[in-house]
Amino acid sequence: MHRYVTLYLGPIIIGILLAVLLLALFPEQIPNPFTAQESTTTTPPPEDRAFVSTVGSERRVPKRPLPEVTRAEPLSREKGPVSYSHAVSTAAPAVVNIYSSRVVNRDDHPLRSDPFFEQFFNGDDATSQQRMLSSLGSGVIVSPDGYVLTNHHVTNGADKIQVALRDGRESIAEVIGTDPESDLAVLRIPLDNLPVIKLSNSENTAIGDVALAIGNPFGVGQTVTMGIISATGRSHLGINAYEDFIQTDAAINPGNSGGALINPNGALVGINTAIFSRSGGSQGIGFAIPANLAHSVLNELVTQGRVIRGWLGIEAQTLSRELAASFGLRNPQGMIIAGAIKGGPADQAGLQPGDVLLAVDGQPVLDARATMSNIAAIKPGTRLPVTIVRNGERQDLTLEVAERPIPSVPVEERSEQNADE
Repeated sequence: MHRYVTLYLGPIIIGILLAVLLLALFPEQIPNPFTAQESTTTTPPPEDRAFVSTVGSERRVPKRPLPEVTRAEPLSREKGPVSYSHAVSTAAPAVVNIYSSRVVNRDDHPLRSDPFFEQFFNGDDATSQQRMLSSLGSGVIVSPDGYVLTNHHVTNGADKIQVALRDGRESIAEVIGTDPESDLAVLRIPLDNLPVIKLSNSENTAIGDVALAIGNPFGVGQTVTMGIISATGRSHLGINAYEDFIQTDAAINPGNSGGALINPNGALVGINTAIFSRSGGSQGIGFAIPANLAHSVLNELVTQGRVIRGWLGIEAQTLSRELAASFGLRNPQGMIIAGAIKGGPADQAGLQPGDVLLAVDGQPVLDARATMSNIAAIKPGTRLPVTIVRNGERQDLTLEVAERPIPSVPVEERSEQNADE
């Protein structure tokens, strides 16, 4: 019996020793069933971008009737035209060039800015001179009453605004009102027999629709570029406080801001306002403010002198998965109240920093920015029920929506080169 055990045990021991030797010499050749291969995806860094948002002083104006605008027929998508000349000839006369200028003081003497040498000038202003800053943009005539829609950043801080029509007429424009948070402004020119663009229902704009951008890029004169609607409902771009952009690859360049984005019927789809660019020129990613939003802002600026928005007086922070877990929430649904402005509706209702806002008016909070935009659309004075989580417990509160205060941001000096970015 001992002989048979030795006969079989010897080869087994030799086999085990050989296996151990192979594992030691060639470990990379042995597959590991407990290790799963993972694929990695590298996300490119976001492109550099620079946007300037400044606020001028708000003007109080007398009550005016709603501006008269013309609605366009729905766009037919059955077949496309061979040429877009009809659309251009319909819309282009209503697209204007806007030249704004303001005077700023400049000290010519290089030592005058030094506090030590300033005392030797004895208040003499002989070395202080004035210089003219000018910016270039576009605008769209939307009413026979002379109302012109453009961007806030085109007119911001201007002492004088001149509007030039395609037919050669020019006029000094009156600023009816501006809305920095949507980057829109309304001007008025005292001219008769004005060409007027029709407004489309921008909610019907579809990805893939042909789009034409009309404006005055780099001051070369009125120019038309063509592309398609690349996306709708773009937000989280950090351009404006309230964002719902139409994205297009139609070339938009400095000088196009405030110009028209039109459909193949020549109707206004949006107001061109910004681009993503490393070079300062078009790289196929441009953004326009939808015509419906522009029309709403137009009506409020004309009749109220300002845009009235709902306000709760809170500072919101997006709820990440890590933060949700720290608050005892299974899903990152909701937004964190990072701050409550003293005396605001949220503060008066008892909301505190650290509370998690789960629902507003019965609707779950899925996106912080979208929720803030929805609150802005609520009429001031409305009683608004909300659901929060505090110290792991759900609570229901009711807030009274107030009117959002007018923001106050110092006017920044802008050069002609970057006035449109």
